[in-house]
Amino acid sequence: MKICFFGSSLVSSYWNGAATYYRGMLKQIAALGHDITFFEPDAFERQAHRDIADPDWAKVVVYPATTDGWRGSLDAAARSADMLIKASGVGVFDQELEIAVAALPSRTMRIYWDVDAPATLEAMANDPGHHLRRAIPSYDMVLTYGGGDGVVTAYRAMGARDCVPIYNALDPETHFPSPSKPDFACDLSLLANRLPDREQRVEHFFLDVARELPGKTFVLGGSGWETKDTPGNLRKVGHVGTSEHNAFFGSGLATLNVNRDSMARYGFSPPTRVFEAIGAGACLITDKWDGIDHFLEPDREVLVAASGAEIAGHLDTLDPDRAAAIAGRARARILGHHTYRHRARQFNDLFVGSSSRIEAAE
Repeated sequence: MKICFFGSSLVSSYWNGAATYYRGMLKQIAALGHDITFFEPDAFERQAHRDIADPDWAKVVVYPATTDGWRGSLDAAARSADMLIKASGVGVFDQELEIAVAALPSRTMRIYWDVDAPATLEAMANDPGHHLRRAIPSYDMVLTYGGGDGVVTAYRAMGARDCVPIYNALDPETHFPSPSKPDFACDLSLLANRLPDREQRVEHFFLDVARELPGKTFVLGGSGWETKDTPGNLRKVGHVGTSEHNAFFGSGLATLNVNRDSMARYGFSPPTRVFEAIGAGACLITDKWDGIDHFLEPDREVLVAASGAEIAGHLDTLDPDRAAAIAGRARARILGHHTYRHRARQFNDLFVGSSSRIEAAE
């Protein structure tokens, strides 16, 4: 099947947390015999911050971030695609693309792939005139990278013909244990860009904990934190490229996941960082959200905290032996059930009959 995919960026993770998900999913979908072309805009300095070359499993088309740029790319994709996927959060001309893809002839299967479903659904709920309320019923299917039954129910209520979560996962060829780096050594690390709907939770679950435990060390990675007031026992290391993620996650006693507000409310929304960190051999501590036990067993494979005080308690009782045992059990669980190979087979099972359906429509 010829698949054309419009997303934020495949080749750059710069201000682009979806890069890991795109790479893991599309590489494994291509391995099942599908032909992938990824269209991404030249925007937000991502091309100047590439962290991978064009992969051999997908053709990458970089188009100008202009009206003519997206229109020309969509016209080219529509002429050749069996399936055309518009991902959420491209960053430029999202509304125009989402409406235009929905209006394509039905001989091309049209998929809306939401990589931030909780935020999208909240935006739609708060705006009766939101363009996706009109567009979503025209898509053949909505895929999401998280959200569970809450997201599925909400999308169906918005008129989606169907909605299927395809969760984040691990690419074991990319994220694996590697030598630690002194720059990242600490008791607790966090890798997260500074975003408005995450900052308060980072303050509560990470910065306040660092202030409460002056005898322990903390490392904060991610863009946007340069001007943030932080305690003296916390080091800010800025943007961490994907080539250093394994060392970042594996260099501390533990690493922390903090979901954004909307993801925590919907639950069943493990971000890519969860799987990256576990793949790298880290002991993971996460804020509490519904569905964590669908992926990992609390206290045995992951440490869960409903407050900053509970995170501080975990750090007070965590030693290297226990951290290593938790990390090892978590990695075995994820390798056995939650890799992108598992997710690609799920995708293939959904659409294996697409080609014959499209040919009949022609």
